[in-house]
Amino acid sequence: MTRPTPSTTPDWLHLSGDEGVVWESRPHPITMGARVPVGLALVLVGFVIVAWGVTDSGVGLLGLVGIALVVVGIAIVLVQYAVWTNTRYVITSEELYKKRGIVSRDVTQFRIDRIQNTTLEQDVFGRILGYGDLTIYTAGSGDPELTFERTPNPEQANGALNEQLGEVVERSRSAHSNN
Repeated sequence: MTRPTPSTTPDWLHLSGDEGVVWESRPHPITMGARVPVGLALVLVGFVIVAWGVTDSGVGLLGLVGIALVVVGIAIVLVQYAVWTNTRYVITSEELYKKRGIVSRDVTQFRIDRIQNTTLEQDVFGRILGYGDLTIYTAGSGDPELTFERTPNPEQANGALNEQLGEVVERSRSAHSNN
């Protein structure tokens, strides 16, 4: 894949030299969890209560409760959406990046040549809905270094990562054979 132009490269992603983005995603929408349907249900119930609570004489206590439910429901949905849209996973030709955060930003990155092992896990729902966890281990660490949680089309992400790992091995072999 070609390197994004400077106007499309996010400010938190610092590409070097001829490094290019080969795969990019955010978590599967299922990551927003049950809070979104709960928030939407609160909005719906709030609207129904407002319809009952508003009379010709004005907004009664029941109407105010309905308005409060609508506001709380909208806030829940917006917060979950903001968290989801501000989580990004990126695989470049040289590094892996995981960005999280709305107000503050947490970017984890490390070089692909440090990767020792990867695992791709999908439970039954993940297989049905098309998401999974891609976990990356580095040399010298028994614990996962980075996990792309609930990645949509995880086979595509795993394939892009394996392709880059193959290129790192090929470059290493070429460097050793030239010495």
